[in-house]
Amino acid sequence: MNTKVDQAQQAVSAADVAKYVLAAALLVAGLFAFYWFNEWPGPVRGLVAVAGVLAAAAVMSMTAKGRQTKDFFSESLFELRKVVWPTRQEAMRITGVILIVVVIVSLILASFDFVISWLIRLLLGQ
Repeated sequence: MNTKVDQAQQAVSAADVAKYVLAAALLVAGLFAFYWFNEWPGPVRGLVAVAGVLAAAAVMSMTAKGRQTKDFFSESLFELRKVVWPTRQEAMRITGVILIVVVIVSLILASFDFVISWLIRLLLGQ
């Protein structure tokens, strides 16, 4: 078990709240600039919006939740390195088996549908 997980939850500080508000303001400002300044070229407006999102993410990364998120992603990447990926031949074989099973199940369901609809037509006298 990771010792970081066992740490007690800390209360949200006033500085973190201020950073959350600043991050939200930067995000809203970037999106506002994208939609408000229609006369600007599209790529410039897109860059302004991306800059707002990146600035908001940078401010958020300085909060306690931001540090926890960075730790989570670094631990996720560490765990991802442990994954044993299938070879190309194994992946192709598994894909073929899945496709065959899907076709078989769809044929079974289609036959159920056909039989049930035939029985309903027979009961209704059509």
